[in-house]
Amino acid sequence: MDDDIKGAGWVMFAGVMIFIVATLNVIWGIAAIDNANFFLEDQRFIISDLNTWGWIILIVGILQFIAAFSIWAGGGFGRWIGVLTAGIGAIGALLSIPGYPFWSLAIFAIDVLVIYGLLAYGGQRFDRTA
Repeated sequence: MDDDIKGAGWVMFAGVMIFIVATLNVIWGIAAIDNANFFLEDQRFIISDLNTWGWIILIVGILQFIAAFSIWAGGGFGRWIGVLTAGIGAIGALLSIPGYPFWSLAIFAIDVLVIYGLLAYGGQRFDRTA
């Protein structure tokens, strides 16, 4: 298997994963802004409240949408925004291990794979006509 084809698969994987996470973050952000009742009640936040975190997650989700489309188009902007948001997601997953241990480790592993794919192969331009 040619390295370019293998690398293209990693970049596509990273773009798809960021797109999926972006979709979930936009939905969760809107739900948090709207104070939807699927969030746990009587939660204490270290910084601010659910509404503020909703806006933060919504903005991160929008950035992830932009990153996903930029990655698919071969742009460097999407690569670095993807690495940044996957890194933030990995840190968040590690911080939530006490509450959701298996879920957090799974999310952490996927974030690490996304970062690997973008850093190892994201800078290459692929000739899709060859």
